[in-house]
Amino acid sequence: MPADTLSQLFANFNRLRVLIVGDVMVDAYVWGRATRLSPEAPVPVVHVARTENRLGGAANVALNVQALGATPLLCAVIGDDAGGDQLLELLRQCGLPTEGLIRSPHRPTTVKQRILAQGQQLLRIDSEVETDLNADETAQLLEAYDALLAQADVVVFEDYDKGVLREEIIATCIARARERGIPTVVDPKKKNFLAYRGCTLFKPNLKELREGLKLEFGDPATDRPGFETGVARLRAELQPEIVLVTLSEHGVFAQQANEKTYLPAHLRTISDVSGAGDTVISIAALCVALGQPAPFLAALANLGGGLVCEQVGVVPIEKQRLLEEAQEAGL
Repeated sequence: MPADTLSQLFANFNRLRVLIVGDVMVDAYVWGRATRLSPEAPVPVVHVARTENRLGGAANVALNVQALGATPLLCAVIGDDAGGDQLLELLRQCGLPTEGLIRSPHRPTTVKQRILAQGQQLLRIDSEVETDLNADETAQLLEAYDALLAQADVVVFEDYDKGVLREEIIATCIARARERGIPTVVDPKKKNFLAYRGCTLFKPNLKELREGLKLEFGDPATDRPGFETGVARLRAELQPEIVLVTLSEHGVFAQQANEKTYLPAHLRTISDVSGAGDTVISIAALCVALGQPAPFLAALANLGGGLVCEQVGVVPIEKQRLLEEAQEAGL
């Protein structure tokens, strides 16, 4: 793509509105020093130096969408609890909308607290449930979804198996988007893997592809026939327009109709792979909304996923740097 056309594409991101529905969460961090063991149990005593709360799950996808210049719209169910208060405050601090969030007294807000000392994670404490939404929560979620769908150019399903998305909700949301001609892109997890029939783009990683299909095969570098058989099975089950599979150090694979694209990973200094999938799905969603073909969106998403892996922690993509690297790479 010529450099001026690429610049225009990135400028067009700014006019898009992206509806993100699924599991939002708070990623909490406690940093400190551990210099002795507890006299009460054989565990380290951590002296806290600082704490930090960050947006996670679907909320981190919203951050990436915002960083790319588009307007994110969030639709989710959170608890009527301290974790929910923290999440809403973080969203406000980041300038992200909150009107699509339903607060429920029947379930906690998902909070993942990591205890770190000397740069090592010692423990993670998850406060969450994985039960499906009840009837009242479901009705409120779909009402919020319908109101936001009227404003959206593309829908992202961000599924972490925490109960907000279940088969009936997924089918209803995809059908309502299709009625309006709005594309849908999916970042799946295991439980609802085969529930996203008729979506526009489906983006599993290699592990999720194996687990979701209950098939054993190697990566494309060692078992391309087995891998492509798995993709063919997925396409037969879900009939998506585009399949995008992230392959970690092996890059990405994309298929649209009969066109298959393999792209190697970019050689980088990997600091932390956290959040790379959120960046990939955000870039893919904007490209789908603008009608970009699978080989291009796979190449741009692959580039963006690699860029955020150079940063420590879950951080959104830097739009200008992505544009410059895409121009250098001749995308």
